[in-house]
Amino acid sequence: MPYLSGDINLFIHAAGYAGIFAVIFAESGLFFGFFLPGDSLLFAAGIFASQGFFSITLLIILTFFAAVMGDSVGYWFGFFTGPKLFRKENSFFFHKDHIARAKDFYARHGGKAIVLARFLPIVRTFAPIVAGIASMNYRAFLFFNVLGAILWAMGIPLAGFLLGQSIPHIDQYLLPIVLGIIVVSLLPSIVSLLKTRKTHRGN
Repeated sequence: MPYLSGDINLFIHAAGYAGIFAVIFAESGLFFGFFLPGDSLLFAAGIFASQGFFSITLLIILTFFAAVMGDSVGYWFGFFTGPKLFRKENSFFFHKDHIARAKDFYARHGGKAIVLARFLPIVRTFAPIVAGIASMNYRAFLFFNVLGAILWAMGIPLAGFLLGQSIPHIDQYLLPIVLGIIVVSLLPSIVSLLKTRKTHRGN
C-alpha cells in the first residue's frame, strides 16, 4: 500500500477526501479494516491541509463523521452478528484473539474504552464490535463514540495542520514522522499483548 511503502504523498493526493473518508470509516468498525493506518493518515492529511491541498475544516468534518459512522456500523454488526463470529474459524481477515483482546480491554475500562480505543490500532476496529456483542446501551455507546471521534478524528488532523504551519517544508520529513506515529500508536497494543502472553505462561 502506498501510505505504508513511503509514498503517502501519492496516496493522499490520489485518494483525496473520499479515500480518507473510506479508510477512516473502514478502520473504525469494519473488522477487515484493522490493518489500515488511520493515525498516520489523519496526521499526514492535516499536514497537507496546512499546505492548502485540503480545507482543514472540511477534512475535520468528514473524518469526524467517518469515525462516528464507522463505529456505529461496527456496533450494530456486533449486536446482530457478533455471537456468530466466535463460531468462525480463524482466517486472514478474522482472528478470535483480536476480538478477545478488545473484549478484555472493554471489560477493564468500561465505557471509556470506546474513547481510549480510538488511539489503539486493532483495538480501535474491534471495540465497537465488542460493544455490540455485549449489548452496550446504544445511547451510552454513541456518547463515547462521538467523544472519541472529537479527540481522535478531529484532533489528529488539527495537530498535523498546526505542526505543518509551524515547520517550513515539513513534507520533506513526512516519512519518518509517519513511521514514528505508526510505532508509537502500536506500542500500547504490543505491550498489552506481551503482558497477556506473560500472564498465560505464568499460569
